[in-house]
Amino acid sequence: MPTPPRPGARPEPIPGTTLFDGDAARKGYHLNAMCYSFNRKENREAFLADEEAYCRRFHLTAEQRRAVAKRDVLGMIAAGGNIYYLAKLAGIFGLNVQDVGAMQTGRTVEAFRQFLLDQAKGA
Repeated sequence: MPTPPRPGARPEPIPGTTLFDGDAARKGYHLNAMCYSFNRKENREAFLADEEAYCRRFHLTAEQRRAVAKRDVLGMIAAGGNIYYLAKLAGIFGLNVQDVGAMQTGRTVEAFRQFLLDQAKGA
């Protein structure tokens, strides 16, 4: 059984992932607030009507605006985005959770689905 981390120790991220911690939360606050706004249909429509203006409204950084413009979900995560909030934005882009999982693991969507199935079977 692994040894639990000592109190106050920073956990080591899983290779290939970005750790979402307090620093990331602070960095991504505006991006995540924007994504939360997409719970309302009229906000999704406003974003689609004028993306740049909508991003400015939420004071996104240049790094965050570039990632949004490129539809770069991994870039948004690196810029402090929380996947639970980004799922709303990914949905606007026509992406689902499996699409994002494939991006995170460097697999095709089909290979990622098979990976999930294999994990469920204990393979």
